[in-house]
Amino acid sequence: MIPQPYRDPMYDGATDPTLIWNRAERAWWLVYTARRATAPAREDVSWVHGTDLGVASSTDGGGTWLYRGVIEGLDTEWGRHTYWAPEIVDDGVTYHMYVSVIRGVPDAWAPHDRHIRHYTSPDLIRWTFRSTLGLSSSRVIDACVAALPGGGHRLWYKDEAHGSHTWAADSDDLRHWRVRGPAVTISAHEGPNVFTLGGRHWMIVDEWHGQRVLVSDDLDTWRPRGLILDRPGGRRDDGGYGHHADVVVTGEEEALICYFTHPDGDRRSSVQVARLRVRDGDLRCDRDEPLTGPLLPGAGPVTRP
Repeated sequence: MIPQPYRDPMYDGATDPTLIWNRAERAWWLVYTARRATAPAREDVSWVHGTDLGVASSTDGGGTWLYRGVIEGLDTEWGRHTYWAPEIVDDGVTYHMYVSVIRGVPDAWAPHDRHIRHYTSPDLIRWTFRSTLGLSSSRVIDACVAALPGGGHRLWYKDEAHGSHTWAADSDDLRHWRVRGPAVTISAHEGPNVFTLGGRHWMIVDEWHGQRVLVSDDLDTWRPRGLILDRPGGRRDDGGYGHHADVVVTGEEEALICYFTHPDGDRRSSVQVARLRVRDGDLRCDRDEPLTGPLLPGAGPVTRP
């Protein structure tokens, strides 16, 4: 089975994908920002706000995806609000979600605040608000959380008030976070994602002309190692750059990268998947490599990093 690009059937604007193993369903869930790409055309950016978190599930390892609906119960006050870029971590008992939240439906990029909120759930369906994270500014989005080798977790995120660079914070319990400071400052970017592959730690960030690759031996110091997803692919809906990605490790030196594209160069978006490999010390991705399912492990969850 060759996986097809995933398109949100409601608004056709699936972006910022994350993959999480649903223990109860024994299925992979694709959770994403459901941009309102089919909203009436206006000369503003209101269509990227007022977004829910869409959900699709796969029982065949990512070969096919079934749209299931949107995550409900996230509002903490009256009104229509904006939810972006979910990150979900499974500690074996509880699912922890870190999601970017904007009050209301702004029609401009600035100057409204953006915060990262923490929610927990026993089943990926019923979510309880826990806190708004106190981080380095009031303009933070795009959480990535990974376990640290010595215990605890680290959160990486985009701080738009500090050059749109990646900052980091640490936690012993996934609930209380201590800001460490800037982690990657080589460029303006967004969507950090961290994973371990081939015995090394990797970070990818979206520079809007492909994914910048960085490598680290200690999760503290990051060195740039080129770009991936910076050249168009030949598959359906895979032209243009690969944006805001998630990675699931499937072997010692192989992983899957899940990203989105703008196939027509405008609002519409599709979620794609490609193979990552470590070769000669570099992270490589051939987005035209033929893929056959099942692509994702069938027993989950996958530990990252």
